Amino acid sequence: MGKRVAVVLAGCGVYDGSEIHESSAVLVHLSREGAQAEVYAPDVDQMHVVDHVKGQPTQEKRNVLVESARIARGNIKDLAKLDVKGLDALIIPGGFGVAKNLSTWATQGKNCIVSKEVEDVLKAFHAAKKPIGLCCISPVLAAKIFPGCELTVGHDTECDKWPYAKTAETMKELGCKHVNKHVSEIHVDVKNKLVTTSAFMCNAPIHEIYDGIGRMVREVVRLA
Repeated sequence: MGKRVAVVLAGCGVYDGSEIHESSAVLVHLSREGAQAEVYAPDVDQMHVVDHVKGQPTQEKRNVLVESARIARGNIKDLAKLDVKGLDALIIPGGFGVAKNLSTWATQGKNCIVSKEVEDVLKAFHAAKKPIGLCCISPVLAAKIFPGCELTVGHDTECDKWPYAKTAETMKELGCKHVNKHVSEIHVDVKNKLVTTSAFMCNAPIHEIYDGIGRMVREVVRLA
């Protein structure tokens, strides 16, 4: 039997949900590793809906679980029903939905609140010593919940290639150790079984982002 890995989504679309390319890469790499992905999302309203052509919020209302089902091809469960006992690992792709629908990082930064369901799931996997994979912005969830952990969101010096590098500085303010890594690399916090990679925190060719996520997935499955 292959490893059973929970994948938690935050909607559908980079600006208000899960980043679609990252989510798809996670699912493809899990399949390649012979692992079984079980996709979950919280049954809650999105913070807002963004028109991805204009990059601006609209008056629409959408549900995180319903939108995430688009990526999961309908094969998805309510996050409230996740049982850590039957699962071997957890992966959370990035996208602004992590900072808007799974937490309030987008509006409150280091003073954010992680949604109770998401926090409970992260703590359950951590307590069971089961690996957790995080990419792009999703490492901020671990930064908030596991003080002193080691993470990467890429680089901590802002430039054209690393436009979101201030995130690393904020994570350091929470007491975490940030490790600079190239987009195709991962960082492994052995003690906490956290595997992180920067993905779209970097302005990089999409195949390099895909490769970095692949390394993250392989390490999560190896640790499971």
